[in-house]
Amino acid sequence: MTSPLGRGAVDRALEASIVGSFSRMGPIVRRRTQDWTEIPSMTGRTVMVTGATSGLGLAATRRFAALGANIVGIGRNDRVLDDLRRELGDQGLFWRFDLSDLDDVQRLAHQAKHLNRLDVIVHNAGALLSTYTPTRQDLETTFAVHVLAPYVMTKILGRSDAARERRVLFMTSGGMYTQPFRLDELEMTSTNYRGSVAYARAKRAQVVLVSALQRVEPHGGRRFYAVHPGWAATPGVQSSLPTFNFLTKPFLRTADQGVDGLVWLAATDPAPVGGGLWLDREQRPTHRSKRTVSKDDVGDEQALTAYLDERLASFGM
Repeated sequence: MTSPLGRGAVDRALEASIVGSFSRMGPIVRRRTQDWTEIPSMTGRTVMVTGATSGLGLAATRRFAALGANIVGIGRNDRVLDDLRRELGDQGLFWRFDLSDLDDVQRLAHQAKHLNRLDVIVHNAGALLSTYTPTRQDLETTFAVHVLAPYVMTKILGRSDAARERRVLFMTSGGMYTQPFRLDELEMTSTNYRGSVAYARAKRAQVVLVSALQRVEPHGGRRFYAVHPGWAATPGVQSSLPTFNFLTKPFLRTADQGVDGLVWLAATDPAPVGGGLWLDREQRPTHRSKRTVSKDDVGDEQALTAYLDERLASFGM
């Protein structure tokens, strides 16, 4: 068994290397040096996963189901939803909703309010697009799916008396480390759009939003977490980042390794303190460069939520 001093030294070395931390080496080494325990049973709990039909969302859905949780899987592909329905049977509900469409987001949230209980919400649905793509409400899709949709669901669903302590997890990305939070640059336009930048900015905004939501949550209320999966091999990475996928393929994590930390956060008791960014069962720094550090974190959080409220008000929400 590795000593606490040794565990810390190994983990710091992995973090400093980035490649060691984000690649498949990270969970392999940490599982041994940090003495990871088995994730506890989730029998009796209900977990909603958006983007449940592919990649990290599919891996997480299967892990939650294997732990005994009741699943509410959200996706856009009827065929894959039907496949999951057949695979998990009575253990799951599988609903078709498009998280880029605010009307669908509202319908999903209101439908979820009628569940007997909802213990965990995983905001995993994502979009990394090569060209500017407006939604039905004429919003930039990356911003709408990653930031606005989870905020709408948080506002509508609120707290739940049926769940002992609801945990809300955002699947973010290590790509967010490349971008500072700049509210005026968050929702990119057709004239300045770059897909990978829009994605990284939206993922940075998720981390800011998690902190904002936790800061105003009453004591004993929901726990909000941002989780990043490291570099994981998923269909989304293969199709949207082919060069990155080609160069890093030998080092990429499996999807199951990518979601381990998320599943652990959802299941472990007692629940860790909310509001942070996590990787491999440990809270991590939210910045890796002075260039991205804000002069006013609280001001950024307040500005972001005010902006989201303004955008929703413009649609009568």
